[in-house]
Amino acid sequence: MKLLMICATFPFPPSRGRTQVRTFNLLKQLSYYHEITLVTQKAEDVTEEEIEALKGWVKTLMLFPRPNNPESGIVEKVKRFCQFLITGTPPNVSFLYDQSIQNWVDQAVKNNDFDAITCEHSVNEIYIRPHWKEKIKTVINSHSSVYRTCQHQLDTATSENSQRDRLYLPLLKRYEKRVYQKFSHVVVTTDDDYQQLKEFKINSQVSVLPNGVDLGIFPERSSDPGGHHLILTGGMDYVTNIDAACFFSQEIFPLLRQKYPDAILTIVGANPTESVLKLGKNPGITVTGKVPSMAEYLHKATVCVIPLRSGFGIKNKTLEAMAAGVPIVASDRGLEGMKVDGDNTPLRALRANKIEEYVKGISNLFEDKKLRQTLSKNGRNYVENNYTWESIGRKYEKIITYPL
Repeated sequence: MKLLMICATFPFPPSRGRTQVRTFNLLKQLSYYHEITLVTQKAEDVTEEEIEALKGWVKTLMLFPRPNNPESGIVEKVKRFCQFLITGTPPNVSFLYDQSIQNWVDQAVKNNDFDAITCEHSVNEIYIRPHWKEKIKTVINSHSSVYRTCQHQLDTATSENSQRDRLYLPLLKRYEKRVYQKFSHVVVTTDDDYQQLKEFKINSQVSVLPNGVDLGIFPERSSDPGGHHLILTGGMDYVTNIDAACFFSQEIFPLLRQKYPDAILTIVGANPTESVLKLGKNPGITVTGKVPSMAEYLHKATVCVIPLRSGFGIKNKTLEAMAAGVPIVASDRGLEGMKVDGDNTPLRALRANKIEEYVKGISNLFEDKKLRQTLSKNGRNYVENNYTWESIGRKYEKIITYPL
């Protein structure tokens, strides 16, 4: 088939994390059997080497300039809110919109150039016209619900701007209910997002397709290093990861240092903000920034902590740590969409949402090698059997190629 994939975020290299991981790996699996044209935008940090590498995975790469970040002044923020109120389109979607992309996609659909169109991440929905689904398969691969994320951040007091988000919340609900109706098929990453769409009474088909992991990039570690070494991973310019790093470093790690004076915490992830960099000044904490191999750092850690307090969807960082064979202590948000404990379920991770639960879970793993081995083995097996990009890519292909 001739497939058009639209992704405003340049999806290479996948080591950038977030949108890039899911988009590139699904694109990679589809490229083995279909002709792919990718429409994407080039940010300033995208290199020519990355562009050439991505071209190797697609038939045609349509590259457009990415707009500069919007101005942050109060007047501009008020304008964006008013525009959201009037148009029904969130600012993070409208600011990426490029009329030249729209013209190109319109002409391609008019010419019947493609058999199906996918929007990789919900922000790309803006280029799809509702009547197209009568003539061509249109799929939106929604990485997570923006409405649910906003609601949860308000509920847990983790919002960057609660006053703004309280205004945005009903608008986001209206937006998602409207947008998903445009598509032939909606893909979400968790059962919770699936239930949300059922509540919205979406008349499009909906499928759950989780994230995956590349087992070649994240091999299982050969030995347990022991000791008292913690690792926390993720893009450190993303609000949920920044909050998790600060929360753990300031509220939990000092308590662990009281019990284990030699305990160390390594925060690994690209583009750390100033607030994350400052954490590295605290005793026992190292902030690395971007590293050549995340797996190498995971293999050296005794325990991986995933103390997310907001954000939805299956987390790549959780899958990667499991694949690497590192025992995990994580919050409900860090474990969303995964079966890791409970009746008739092998123990695959320890769950913690309160400070004392983190201290207890980590202490148990520090002191119990057998428990570490159990989580390591069960986590790796779980990923191998359920979350490889090869198996997930085959399911995505079936969704896209199934007739209207």
